[in-house]
This record gives sequence, C-alpha cells and structure tokens, in this order.
Amino acid sequence: MPELPEVQAIADYVDGRAAGLPIRRVDVASLAVLKTADPPYSALAGRTVAGVHRIGKYLVISTDPAEAAPTEPGAAPDVIHLVIHLSRAGWLRWSSNLSQTPPRPGGKGPIALRVHCGLPGEGFDVTEAGTQKRLAVWIVRDTAEVERIATLGPDVLSLTRDELAAILGGTGARIKTVLTDQRVISGVGNAYSDEILHTAQISPFATAKSLSDDQLDRLFVAVNAVLSDAIVRLEGAEVATMKGEKRSGLRVHARAGMPCPVCGDTVREVSFTDRAFQYCPTCQTGGKILADRRMSRLLK
Repeated sequence: MPELPEVQAIADYVDGRAAGLPIRRVDVASLAVLKTADPPYSALAGRTVAGVHRIGKYLVISTDPAEAAPTEPGAAPDVIHLVIHLSRAGWLRWSSNLSQTPPRPGGKGPIALRVHCGLPGEGFDVTEAGTQKRLAVWIVRDTAEVERIATLGPDVLSLTRDELAAILGGTGARIKTVLTDQRVISGVGNAYSDEILHTAQISPFATAKSLSDDQLDRLFVAVNAVLSDAIVRLEGAEVATMKGEKRSGLRVHARAGMPCPVCGDTVREVSFTDRAFQYCPTCQTGGKILADRRMSRLLK
C-alpha cells in the first residue's frame, strides 16, 4: 500500500508535470471507484490543474476554472478537487502516449480512471491490480466532504515530540496498531510502521501508554528519520520505479527469514488473516519470539 512517502512523491511528480495544464477529458472505466456524484466527473473537463498535494495517504489534485470569472466578495473559490486513495493495490501511471480511445467500462484491465491533461496523449491512468477492489475516488469542492479525510488524525510529520507522547499516553492499544490507525495519526501504514519500530528498537506489541521517556524519544526520532529518508530517496524518481525504490530501503518489512541488517538475527513475522508484520527479536523484543496467530491456529 502506498504510504506517506510514496503519496508525497507521486503528488510532487504529478504536480511537476500537470500543474497549469488543462484537463481535456476524464474517462471512467470503473464506476465503482467513484464515491461521489456531485460534481460529476465530467465537471473536471475544461478546468486547469492548480496543483497536486497529499492529505495523509490521500492524493489531492486541485483544479480551477479555465478562465477565472469575477466573484462576489466573500464568495467561495470555484475549486474542484479530485481525491484519490490508492488503497492496497492502486497506483498512478503518467504517460505522454495515452490512448485516445476510452478504456472499456467494466473491462478486466487494471485501469480505473484516465485523466487527459495537456497535449493529446498526455495525462495519467489510475490503476488497481488484483481482485480486492478498494481504490476510491472522490470529486468534491471541499476535501472535508470526504468523510475519511474529515476524520483523519494529525499528519505524523506535523507532530512534535510532546504531541506524539500525548497521543500515545491516551491509549492502551499496541503501538503498532496506534501508528497505523489513520483516525489517530495519519500517513503511516504497515510497512513504515515496521521500519519505524525497528529503528526505535520497540516491540510492535508494546502498549502505547506504557512507553518510557527514552522509548518516546527514540520513537519520535525514528518517525522523522525513516519517513524523511524515504521521501528523499523517492524525490525525483519516476512513478514507475517508486515501488522498487521503496522495497530497496526497507530493513525488516517483507524480509521475514532474512538476516537483520543491524544485528544479524533472523527477521520474524506475525501473520493475521489478511496482513502480516515483521520485526527483529534481538533489536526489538529482547530476543522473545512473538506469537504468530495464524501459525498457532494451525498447530492446534
């Protein structure tokens, strides 16, 4: 799943190519991805891309009218946002050679949405691989209209050490759960939470409110170091290569069975029904092997 660093990199990449360009048309291959109907997706045609940014793990493409019309004092600006949540298997592909033939609605291909902007052939596809269709797109005049955005916690990179400590001190949930709950803290998902906890030398099962001051210090430093390093590594990368760049920078996530690059111990995994996380026993749990729920059930 694209997380804060990838969504930031995609936003910067598309902003650098699309900002200031007119949207010529929008093709929708999967109506199921559209979560709003007013304004309709056709309202984007003829508008200009004002800029691209992110809110948490959401990609926001803001558009202005092609020609600014005079507005009454105090009137709301005529802005329409295309909001995209890539979920687990979604991605964005920029191209200078987009087909002018609209993708087939309901087809079996990965394309869900195509946005033509700039010269003929320029624009991007929003795609989703696999069978679990969770990609979501909203077209709104205010991003707060997207309920998931309205209920987001503060952006993880905006937090001070004391603010992070206050959030964690108010919950008895496991630290892994807290870091990935977007309603509490936004931006971090499964992969980077593994990397952050490994860097901070904290067990994924540690209770958030029980962390010591030293652990809180290490966690705050790790959050900023891991995410900032990932953003820097992805800066300027082509969208097509970002997934590989992400994997190359991971030390424990998706590396179960491989040696920890810090201590050499074997990276372990805890599996659930539809996800798993990885950790290093020596670095994070004092050598203790955490119970793997899926394996425990198999052995019963």
